Amino acid sequence: MLKVGLIGFGFMGRMHFDNYERLMSEGKQVKLVAVCDLAIETLKNAKANGNMATGKEIYDLSSYNLYEQVEDMLANEELDLIDITLPTPLHADLTCDLLGRGYHVICEKPAARTSAEVQRMVDAAQASGKKLLIGQCLRFWPAYEYVKETIESNKFGKALGGYFFRGSEAPKGWFLNSELSGGNLLDMHIHDTDMVQWLFGAPKKVSTLGRNVVSQGGGFDIVSTNYFYEDGKVINAQSDWTLEGDHGFDMTFRVNFEKGNIVLKNGELKVNPNDGAGFVPELPGDDGYYRELVYMLEKIEKNETIETSAPESALITLQIIEAEEKSAKNQGEWVVLG
Repeated sequence: MLKVGLIGFGFMGRMHFDNYERLMSEGKQVKLVAVCDLAIETLKNAKANGNMATGKEIYDLSSYNLYEQVEDMLANEELDLIDITLPTPLHADLTCDLLGRGYHVICEKPAARTSAEVQRMVDAAQASGKKLLIGQCLRFWPAYEYVKETIESNKFGKALGGYFFRGSEAPKGWFLNSELSGGNLLDMHIHDTDMVQWLFGAPKKVSTLGRNVVSQGGGFDIVSTNYFYEDGKVINAQSDWTLEGDHGFDMTFRVNFEKGNIVLKNGELKVNPNDGAGFVPELPGDDGYYRELVYMLEKIEKNETIETSAPESALITLQIIEAEEKSAKNQGEWVVLG
């Protein structure tokens, strides 16, 4: 039985909490025993803010051990796995420390504030021999997995191009401090940058346009990136967190191949072969938040290497994001990676 401690009880912490409760109800060999947050007494009676709904508004934490300080939790609990859902600047040091103490770690995306910090996390995981999974949840999302499988199977021939978009209203609190969050590029747009890297490999160079509207600290709130590949693929990803009013949250994509295209729109995945009728494929019903936890538990149980969303791959994604930021600060000039 793997015993888990959850650090952070904001929006993402509650997303993870909901799925641990589900896993326990399903009889999986995992037990969430402790929740830690500096403001746990306030948060346990408050609604979380985020771009997707959590399982409930107010949480009953009476059956869990609650802590305000990480050191108190570690001193009083026998844990195997620590799940970190704290603000981005806190990820690297805490992850490295926990790995060094012999814990397996799940760390929410983005892996850290800078690629140099992610490199430290990679080194710490390798030195410790423990598992580290970065919560890039789209790698476990059925619609994106379907595209990945289509590319690797060559079912519709080579990929020719792709477009990815996500947008919502502006976030709240520390997210609008770009020095802490990295702005839209590092917090929201990173999902699609990571998908581009996961699906097609790292681009040779990037060109990004960005605009600041609501963030402080010089970050970008609206971004659009072109990714250059030597085989001529035309790939673009856009993100906008200034979409107020009734817009809500939106994530879409289109990937076109030599023999067809795949489109995610309004929450539905549609496959359109060039030589036949379009269809909606059957996909697993579980979302990426649930499936990434299942994956991590299985890898720990079987003592297998983390391959999907490994820290080494998260490092490449951060390096691409930093190249995009450099490009945006120079009005879209092409920035070569590596």
